[in-house]
Amino acid sequence: MPEAIVLGSGTSNGVPILGREYPPAFLANPKNHRMRSSLMLLGPTGNLLVDCTPELRLQVTREQIYNFDAVVITHAHADHIMGMDDLRSMCMKTGRPMPVYTLPQYEPDIRRTFPYAFGEVPAGLLVPRFDMRVMPEVLSVGGMEVHSFVVEHGKHAVIGLRVNDFAYITDVSAIPSLARQKLDGLDTLIIDAVRYRPHINHFHMEKAIEVAKEIGARQTFFTHLSDDYDHDKTNKELPASMELAYDRLRLQI
Repeated sequence: MPEAIVLGSGTSNGVPILGREYPPAFLANPKNHRMRSSLMLLGPTGNLLVDCTPELRLQVTREQIYNFDAVVITHAHADHIMGMDDLRSMCMKTGRPMPVYTLPQYEPDIRRTFPYAFGEVPAGLLVPRFDMRVMPEVLSVGGMEVHSFVVEHGKHAVIGLRVNDFAYITDVSAIPSLARQKLDGLDTLIIDAVRYRPHINHFHMEKAIEVAKEIGARQTFFTHLSDDYDHDKTNKELPASMELAYDRLRLQI
């Protein structure tokens, strides 16, 4: 059975954020330490990485994952692509470029940010190599059928994913009707709930709860979390069948 691992559950700053002091009790709970949001899907014959955060190397080595077959970049914001340089070691290991699936509009951003991954380099210089591909509606990888759909993140499009009865939606402010049709009959949903106050580009907690109730998954986890949330305290306040995701959360899907 495939498994999903939440590599990171934090918003773009991570938690704790730089320059802010926190109560010792807050920091004492490891679930209040949030790396930037990303996911690993472990399939029966291979693995799929979803987004490359600045902490990618730390996230993947922490979980003792030594191979993955491809990467999905949900969108090209910094907290989702700035770890792509770490893919160089995987390219060195396999001897081939890493397949990277994304929306066509994000390939120029990746090429501009990592030009050395595409250009000629002197012999002996080790660089990552990306095999850029358009995200298909259904991606077959690792023995999994990964269904994709597109949601709105302010003015930006973001890839959402479904495997079996599990769905993952990071960075979302609206779910178009076409995408909403892909979310019926879910067992588990992971979805954005960045903070308590409304946000122009993300679901805030009240909106995330509203949407989660409409979707009606058996269990919902909220991700892309700011330091608004003290994990244990917030979970006590959430509706039944809803709770905060946390780094290293593992789910059978």
